[in-house]
Amino acid sequence: MRHIAVFAGLTVLLCSAMAIAQQGSSEAAAPLAVNSSSASPGPQPEMMMLTIFLRHDESKTLDEINAHLKQTGFDKNFPPPGVEVVSWYVMMGVGQVVTLRLPPDKLREVNLAIERGAWGGFRTEFYPTYDYKPLWEAEHKQSGK
Repeated sequence: MRHIAVFAGLTVLLCSAMAIAQQGSSEAAAPLAVNSSSASPGPQPEMMMLTIFLRHDESKTLDEINAHLKQTGFDKNFPPPGVEVVSWYVMMGVGQVVTLRLPPDKLREVNLAIERGAWGGFRTEFYPTYDYKPLWEAEHKQSGK
């Protein structure tokens, strides 16, 4: 139940940040409303990004964690349909870090896929995410660096 409250709070935080950014410059708002494919013409649905830390349960071996994930079907059920994996890294000493791009209405499905599959092998943390690199590059270019 605590994770549902955390997700609700993160969603409210993300929506608030989007509203504040939209009141400011259009450059600030752009990274928060990410389109799934910037190459295709026409209106795109609003998308969000979410970074998930899958911290290894250090009381288990890697083989035990992998067996748990296989038993729960995590590899078959994550990510849910309609959710794109932007990046998936192994962070030595921590676990895995996954960044997803998804429509906000898929947030509950992501939560359930993690709860049903990853819990028991990983401790989880969730962070709303946006792509700052294009802004950094533009600022870097403007400053002549």
